[in-house]
Amino acid sequence: MAIEIWHNSRCSKSRNAFNYLKDKNIEFEVKEYLKNPPTLQELQNVLAKLGMKPSELIRSKESIYKELNLKEASEDELLEAMVQNPKLIERPIIINEDKAVVARPLENIEKVF
Repeated sequence: MAIEIWHNSRCSKSRNAFNYLKDKNIEFEVKEYLKNPPTLQELQNVLAKLGMKPSELIRSKESIYKELNLKEASEDELLEAMVQNPKLIERPIIINEDKAVVARPLENIEKVF
């Protein structure tokens, strides 16, 4: 199994998911997506695994969302905004092969196993 967590260590929800995986002795790789942003293709792949549209994964309360005036943006524009500004990507995301979840609430992690 190749478990991956898209992690932001400054986020308590992300730290909780990280610790949850560690506590369960699950081997996983960490993608610090703020330091190493996903490509357009990577983000599209994760959205497909999540079964979500960009508008469902974007953090609309972030100041950059308002600064970029994304309220009326198309799905493609939102996708591009998330690639250019990874802070807009909801976190944490847990990926297990062809499945992925946003670990909010934390119990969502079990859905990828």
